[in-house]
Amino acid sequence: QKMKSVVFIAIASALLVCVCSQKLGVDLYAASPVSTWRCLKQAGFTYAIPRAYRSNNKIDTNVIGNINNAWAAGFSWVDVYMFPCPRCGSPSKQVNTLVDYLSKNQTRYGRVWVDVEMKDDYWMASTAANRAFFEGVIETLAARRVSIGIYTSKSQWEPIMGSNYTRGSQYPLWYARYNNQINFNDFTAFSGWTRPYIKQYVGDVTVCGVDIDKNYMP
Repeated sequence: QKMKSVVFIAIASALLVCVCSQKLGVDLYAASPVSTWRCLKQAGFTYAIPRAYRSNNKIDTNVIGNINNAWAAGFSWVDVYMFPCPRCGSPSKQVNTLVDYLSKNQTRYGRVWVDVEMKDDYWMASTAANRAFFEGVIETLAARRVSIGIYTSKSQWEPIMGSNYTRGSQYPLWYARYNNQINFNDFTAFSGWTRPYIKQYVGDVTVCGVDIDKNYMP
C-alpha cells in the first residue's frame, strides 16, 4: 500500500510539473482595462502580446494602455506585435514611427513581433519586393536596438517570401495552428526555422469579455 502511495504521488507530481511548465499567453488588440487583464491572469495566462501597429499603416493607440494594464495585472512579460503595411511605402518610416511612439510613452516591452501573413490582402505580388520590405523592417528594428520576433507560418511565409528565403530564421518564430493542442508536435520545419518559440493554438475566442488568441510557449 505504501509503495502504491509513493507511485501515485510521483505521478501526480510529474503531471503538476508538466502543467505548470506550460506558459500560456494572449494576443489581442481591443482596449482592455486592468480588470480584464486580471481576469485573464486568473484564467491562467501569464504573458501578453498586444497589437502595436495596424495593417492600415497606423499606430494602434490601444497599445500603451494594454501594455501598462497587463503589467499592472501581474503578467510576467509583455511583447507587442507589428502588422506592417508593405503597400504603404517606407518600412523604416513605419518602424521608426512605432518605436518612437512606444519610447515617447515610456513603455516597457520585450520584443516586437513582425507579422508576415495574408499575401493577397497586404503584400506585393513580387517575392523580391516583399523580401526588400521585410529586410527594411528588421534592419530598422535592429538599428533601433529592438528585440525581434517573426509571426508567420509555412503556409503564409512561402507564398510571400519564397520557400528558399531564410533571412527570418535568425529570429524566434511564433506560428499559428488552430488545433487546440498545447504543444509543438504539429510543427514542420521551413525556411531555416527548425523549432518554434511560440504557438498560437486557438484564434478569435472570447475570454473575460475580450476577443483574444491563445498562445503556448514551453
